[in-house]
Amino acid sequence: MPYYILTLILTPEGRENLLADSESLHGITSEVETEDTKVLGMYAVLGEYDFVCIVQSPNNDDAARFSLELGVKAGAHIRTMPAIPIGRLRPAQRDSSPSDLESEVTPSKGNGPVHENSP
Repeated sequence: MPYYILTLILTPEGRENLLADSESLHGITSEVETEDTKVLGMYAVLGEYDFVCIVQSPNNDDAARFSLELGVKAGAHIRTMPAIPIGRLRPAQRDSSPSDLESEVTPSKGNGPVHENSP
């Protein structure tokens, strides 16, 4: 199943909500999570973004729906990017067994490329 990386920048309202209840973002991600879209990790980061979220979702439509709902409920601007394992970018690796790194972060080989038609 494909993976997505979401970068979050809190709006002023989102920051106020987070300061009032430090667990609010965790609760919101649990509310937004569905049977098909799972949150694999949420990280506070320094720099341009406030948080980075890694999710697993069956397709772009479900990932976009999750991102939109999370942004509205959390009070955040979100950028959602499909994550393609680096091992899939090497032509020689496509037909062979996955490397150790690729097997840690990708579904079984039978699921095919994450996004064949993505720009």
